[in-house]
Amino acid sequence: MRLFSNRSKVLGALLTPLLLGAPVVAHEIETSKVGDVAATFHIEPSHNPTAGKPSTAWFALTRRGGQVIPLAQCNCQLAVYPVPYKAGKTLPILKPTLNKLDVERYKGVPAATIIFPKAGMYELKLTGTAKPGANFQPFSLSYKVTVGG
Repeated sequence: MRLFSNRSKVLGALLTPLLLGAPVVAHEIETSKVGDVAATFHIEPSHNPTAGKPSTAWFALTRRGGQVIPLAQCNCQLAVYPVPYKAGKTLPILKPTLNKLDVERYKGVPAATIIFPKAGMYELKLTGTAKPGANFQPFSLSYKVTVGG
């Protein structure tokens, strides 16, 4: 039964960008459990951040159908938590400022420079609501990151 679950996750990761109209790339893709927003996530350098050194995390937000959601249309917030943590009881250790970034085919996507304090596991939580004039449902996405020493 567990094998079937893993196959479903892999199949979902491969099909999600196709269903949302995004290209298949070597990045992590997460779909909001509620709503119509998905994001392609990447952290430089090469998904291997090092403690004490700046890393750039970016989130190519898209709506179903592939329409890009730039930072200019989103009240987005990023929070960084140590893993493990207790949801609702643990405060984020970092709340990096989001800036717009042009990357690959995406223009003006949310991005942040993060300096992880020490090696270990972290969870990045990106939340957002539509700014006036934009049209997408509120979302919450999370990504686990392993930081080297």
